[in-house]
Amino acid sequence: MTIAIVGASGAVGQEFLNILQSRPLPVDELRLFGSARSAGRKYAFRGREIVVEELCHNDAFRGVDVALVSAGAGVSREYAETITRHGAVMIDNSSAFRMDDDVPLVVPEVNPDDALSAPRRIIANPNCTTIQMVVALAAIERLSHIRRVHVATYQSASGAGAHGIYELEQQHRQIVAGETPTVDKFAYQLAYNLIPHIDIFMDNDYTKEEMKMFNETRKIMHSDIKVSATCVRVPVLRAHSEAVWVETERELSVEEVRRAFSESRGIVLVDDPAAKKYPMPLFVSGDDPVYVGRIRKDLTSPNGLSFWCVADQIRKGAALNAVQILELLSFS
Repeated sequence: MTIAIVGASGAVGQEFLNILQSRPLPVDELRLFGSARSAGRKYAFRGREIVVEELCHNDAFRGVDVALVSAGAGVSREYAETITRHGAVMIDNSSAFRMDDDVPLVVPEVNPDDALSAPRRIIANPNCTTIQMVVALAAIERLSHIRRVHVATYQSASGAGAHGIYELEQQHRQIVAGETPTVDKFAYQLAYNLIPHIDIFMDNDYTKEEMKMFNETRKIMHSDIKVSATCVRVPVLRAHSEAVWVETERELSVEEVRRAFSESRGIVLVDDPAAKKYPMPLFVSGDDPVYVGRIRKDLTSPNGLSFWCVADQIRKGAALNAVQILELLSFS
C-alpha cells in the first residue's frame, strides 16, 4: 500500500508520521507533500529517509492508495481533484467537506460503516472537539437515545496548530522576563487567561467551532440530537477537555453509564472522586484514548447526566482518527 501525507511538516502531519511508525499497517511506500517552503525537508520513517515533495497540480498522486491530508480547508478544496484523480482515497482533516452529503464524516468507534461508501473518494475527519465527544456519547446512545447535549469545551493551544503552541510558550517566557507578550495567533493573550472565542462568530452569536459540534454530531450519529456548545481556549499546551451534560429518553443510572464507558472501545474510564482520580490534560497528552470521568446524575433532570472527558487533540482529535479510518479501509 502506498500512503501519502499532505501537510507533512505541520503538527498533525508530524503526528501522522509518529502514528504510522508504531501501527501494524502494511505501508510499502510513503510519500510526503508540503508547501514550497517545506519541500526538500527530510523525515525518517521505518529506517528510511523521505524527502518532502512540493504539492502541485500534477500526476504525483498516481499510484497512491490513500492520502492523509492536513493542510487547511483552502488547500483541501484546491487539491482534492488532483489527489483523487487517479484513484486515491483522500482522508481530509480540514472542514472543507465535512457537511457535504456525498462525503462521509467518520469516527471509527461510532460510524465505521460510513467510511465504506465514499463516492467522491473523500472521507472527512471531524472537528477535534466533536470526535472526543461523540466517542463518549455513542456509549450512552447504545443505552438510550440522547435528546440533547450541553457542552463547554476547554481547548488547548494545540488546537491552533504548532503556531498556537509556540505562542503560548513564548508568552509565558515573555511575561517571566517582564516583556509584553506577543499576541498573534489568538484574539488575546492566552497565558494566564481564558478566551471564550474559537473560530469566527456566526449570525446567531455562536462561533463556527460551536456550530460544528451541533452539525457534525448529528451527521456522525445519524441522529436528531441537539447540541449547544460554548468553546473556550485555555492556557494548556495539548489535549482538550469537555464538560458534558446529556438528557436521554429514559432515565439511566450512573452505574450502567459507567459500565457502558468501561466496555466501549476507545474509552478509558478514570472515575474515582474519593481518590481524586479524574482525567486531566496534563496526564493524557500523547495518549490515544478518550478519557472519561466525573460521571454523575444531573440535579435538574431525572433523565440528565453529566461527565467530563479529555483527549489529545492532535492524536485522537486529528491524526489518530484519520489513521483509524485508513485502517478501516485497509482491513475491510
